Amino acid sequence: MNVYIEPIGKLINQFTKLPGVGAKTAQRYAYKIINMTEEEAAEFAESVINAKKKVRYCKICGNFTDMEVCEICSVRDTSLICVVKEPKDVLAMEKAHEFKGVYHVLHGTISPMDGIGPNDIRIKELLSRVSAGGVNEVIMATNPDVEGEATAMYISSLLKPLGIKVSRLAHGIPMGSELEYADEVTISRALLDRKEI
Repeated sequence: MNVYIEPIGKLINQFTKLPGVGAKTAQRYAYKIINMTEEEAAEFAESVINAKKKVRYCKICGNFTDMEVCEICSVRDTSLICVVKEPKDVLAMEKAHEFKGVYHVLHGTISPMDGIGPNDIRIKELLSRVSAGGVNEVIMATNPDVEGEATAMYISSLLKPLGIKVSRLAHGIPMGSELEYADEVTISRALLDRKEI
């Protein structure tokens, strides 16, 4: 015997397809929607469909936008490009309110174990942007994991012969944490990226 009636079961199943949503959370979401008014549920469903129809990739940087060219590419300093793995990384960078340049979203990282090579992510598009001229520096802001580091090194090897300054975000001990809890790789990277005070 099925625990849920079919409409609730289907709704729960759809929510479990979202990343980080387990069975219990999916059940809470489903019950929340069922307890909404019909108007609230329609508004919720319409916002999902509307986002799916209107959101696309910026033709320049690859970030999410509802226009052909995103607002960041339209108004920011194009001589400085920050390379990130995914659109959510742009949001993380923007929260700091420090970066004044533009972005380039790779939509992945090089990962031979997963069958993802340089031609499977947006490296050619980055090279085209740089080759068009006017770029002084490219900041590699891929994750500090094996794939992110490999991707950063690969892109750097392609850009340096073009005379472009390539930098990497510093990695190290997070503010507010204690040294004794940091792993060896983090401490090693913090030492390498140390700055004079």
